[in-house]
Amino acid sequence: MLKSKTFMKKTRSGGILKIVREHYLRDDITCGCKGCEECKQESPVLQLEPVLQSSLCASPHYLLPDTNVLLHQIDILEDPVIQNVILLQTVLQEVRSRSAPVYKRVRDIINNSEKYFYTFTNEHHRETYIEQEQGETSNDRNDRAIRTAAKWYNNHIKKSENVADIKVLLITNDRKNKEKAVDEGIVAYTCEEYIKSLVANPELVDRLASVSDEKNEIESGKLIFIEHIPLSKLQQGIKSGTYLQGTFRASRDNYLEATVWVHGDGAEQKEIILQGLRNINRALHEDIVAVELLEKESWVAPSSVVLQDDGEADDIESTEEKEKMLKTGVQGTAKPSGKVVGIIKRNWRPYCGMLAKSQIKESTRHLFTPADRRIPRIRIETRQASTLEGQRIIVAIDGWPRNSRYPNGHFVKNLGTAGDKETETEVLLLEHDVPHQPFSQTVLSFLPKMPWGITPQDMKHRIDLRHLYVCSVDPPGCTDIDDALHCRELENGNLEVGVHIADVSHFIRPGNALDQESSNRGTTVYLCEKRIDMVPELLSSNLCSLRSEVDRLAFSCIWELTHDAKIVNTKFTKSVINSKASLTYAEAQMRIDSPTMNDEITTSLRLLNKLAKILKKQRIDNGALTLSSPEVRFHMDSETHDPIDLQTKELKETNSMVEEFMLLANISVAQKIYDEFPEYALLRKHPAPPPANYDILVKAARSKDLEIKTDSAKALADSLDKAESPEFPYLNTLLRILATRCMMQAVYFCSGMDNDFHHYGLASPIYTHFTSPIRRYADVIVHRLLAVAVGADSTYPDLTDKHKQAEICKNINFRHKMAQYSQRASVAYHTQLFFKTKGIVTEEGYILFVRKNAIVVLIPRFGLEGTVFFEEKDKRKPLLVYNDEIPSLKVENTTFYMFDKVKVKITLDASNLQHQKIRMALVEPEIPGFNSLSDQRNTNGEPTVKKSKLEK
Repeated sequence: MLKSKTFMKKTRSGGILKIVREHYLRDDITCGCKGCEECKQESPVLQLEPVLQSSLCASPHYLLPDTNVLLHQIDILEDPVIQNVILLQTVLQEVRSRSAPVYKRVRDIINNSEKYFYTFTNEHHRETYIEQEQGETSNDRNDRAIRTAAKWYNNHIKKSENVADIKVLLITNDRKNKEKAVDEGIVAYTCEEYIKSLVANPELVDRLASVSDEKNEIESGKLIFIEHIPLSKLQQGIKSGTYLQGTFRASRDNYLEATVWVHGDGAEQKEIILQGLRNINRALHEDIVAVELLEKESWVAPSSVVLQDDGEADDIESTEEKEKMLKTGVQGTAKPSGKVVGIIKRNWRPYCGMLAKSQIKESTRHLFTPADRRIPRIRIETRQASTLEGQRIIVAIDGWPRNSRYPNGHFVKNLGTAGDKETETEVLLLEHDVPHQPFSQTVLSFLPKMPWGITPQDMKHRIDLRHLYVCSVDPPGCTDIDDALHCRELENGNLEVGVHIADVSHFIRPGNALDQESSNRGTTVYLCEKRIDMVPELLSSNLCSLRSEVDRLAFSCIWELTHDAKIVNTKFTKSVINSKASLTYAEAQMRIDSPTMNDEITTSLRLLNKLAKILKKQRIDNGALTLSSPEVRFHMDSETHDPIDLQTKELKETNSMVEEFMLLANISVAQKIYDEFPEYALLRKHPAPPPANYDILVKAARSKDLEIKTDSAKALADSLDKAESPEFPYLNTLLRILATRCMMQAVYFCSGMDNDFHHYGLASPIYTHFTSPIRRYADVIVHRLLAVAVGADSTYPDLTDKHKQAEICKNINFRHKMAQYSQRASVAYHTQLFFKTKGIVTEEGYILFVRKNAIVVLIPRFGLEGTVFFEEKDKRKPLLVYNDEIPSLKVENTTFYMFDKVKVKITLDASNLQHQKIRMALVEPEIPGFNSLSDQRNTNGEPTVKKSKLEK
């Protein structure tokens, strides 16, 4: 049966286009019920005997939810208890258009065979399809289509004796839709009514989302916030310039202050300050908001006051008192200030944290405190408060009424006991949005079948390099070996150097589920005791890992070089290699230094090391920066896996050797793919920092009678090289650490979407990532581009679509940043575990920064950084004098300058279970009359322990 719809459409050029859409209706679409005698179906989904027991419906039954139930009650539907659900095509189409994340979660439920969720294509079924009536809105038409399908199901099932007793219940929170359904003889309940009727599963009530319509809200108590302007009016206001659109960024240190970063290059203000609860107006961190600028006389300066939200649930008076405190903590000149007038896009996610149990006995309303200090507390209802106390839990936000001090939400999941290592690692990964669920069977189905071997087809576009003396050099315990090297003398006297990279793109084909999962993950995440792989272990630690003594597929970059490291020619080819040795950096260094070892691998390493030193000198002469950042290594107890020692890592010559050839390969490949695909190359750039970023570095050096020039990367590199002090050897390292803090973040981009390709830190006009495809998705794309460029593989549409490439870059930039933050958080957590067993530790350190009432101290031995605040013992007026020009802080008669040596006492403050801190107190020099207090960021923020690597 065929339906057709005809309508006229006006084109951009002003012409009229007639469009005819055909809609086919069928009568062979099955109901999905096991035991149905009417439908001829091979694999029905819905069970013959549904197991849910409801006090509202004694009969066995299936559930048929409408769109809003799917959108707002997805946490309920994901629970293993909820089974045998009919999802209509109408509902799925609406969900897909309104929320991509919820739609993905729904698809995952459908694919779970243990949930018995059946998709019914009602829009193409002859008896359930309906036309939109004249004057009927799309929403009303869809509600009617849902009721039509529900009625059809109940009538259809009655025809089969096996399933005649089964009822189909319509679940809807729309009052009008429910009333119409009941009038039409359909059994219908709200989601809350039905869930509360499941007497055997009372815990499900806690997972109900409390959804309220702001327009119809029953106001109780005084209104705290102004109403948000509707989206249509916001868009008009943004277009006219009345409002500005930007990303809301909450403060970690002051819950009454935030900033909005305005979108677009044409905006006059890049940053707008918001102060006060009402001006923030229910915006949450990372929301896209519309702001209205205040009159200039109402502009404010950023406050230096630290304010944590510790008031009662609706203690507005306390908040108003704190807002007055902001006025006393201002520093600097007033900046553009504004207020949030509407929300363009919410960026809510499930939040990890802990329950603050209500003091009122028998109360079911409690406050949840998120681990992330940028998120306000959330009010939830739960009957499990006693059980959940002291646990890490997940809570989702449902809404934020105008008369409520906090948003409303619901309990989602209990992660485990706070402080437990597994639980804290799970929190860390969730809070940094690191995908870490096991790879699905769909993804794993695209892996090669074992036993695997190299076939003649695999060799079609490859050269055989198994005869070469190739070796890999990696950290101890490395199983995901991306790269291997070789070097040999040629007959003409020159040297041949090869960088061989795992051919991951051979195994991950474009567009399949394995590719999509790898693209979403973006990068492998390395925690202190755990690795979250970007690709399944069969690839990462086996088939793609360039282990010794096994044949492996590779993508090789091979140069002919003179002995003074001049490139004669470059060749790119897919290959097959057989590594002769998997070495650690220490083992490779030992071979190079050993006077007795002269085998082929050792000879190759010595040649590589010699060339690497020349290449490094060339880079530095061109202006490449050699920066520094403390990187720590934990030594774990073999039984408890707790850290028993903590020390900064030592870098050997072989670290630099490998790095130089990885850099050279990345630069060579970047130029090749750009030459072949000037519009579609995936590249990596490092923007030059704004001059103001260097102010603190220049001032700090000047205080030590040293000059740092920042006109160019080369000027900076040269002046850092000269900034030496014979009596203070560590000074140069401190300056390089500080220079690192001045840098911008390196990012991936598509060459057709940008004009600035320069990599500031490496002083290279072009750069990309090619050398780590096992752990970076950017490298997989680069491999595909290079393979097409050398004729080793075929292209596909998305590879030559610069907008698609830009989307990939956006995701991998985000994933890379989150991976860095989670790695640092893992180091911070393990540092806390280390000091938990050590008690009080006294250690020497250096002042990295001075503040108005504090000093920031770096402990080189531990790579640890903490802030020591000064507070007077006898409450007299503190004698603190801060000098911004020569960064220093005078406390009583002692003046602290940047890079001064101090001695501090380090302890773990575990008084707050959720936000444990490393505290530092000053030991030397001792200042009579003052207490020194310390603060170090907890594991859920960006911790002060730094862990980074120079670009590879």
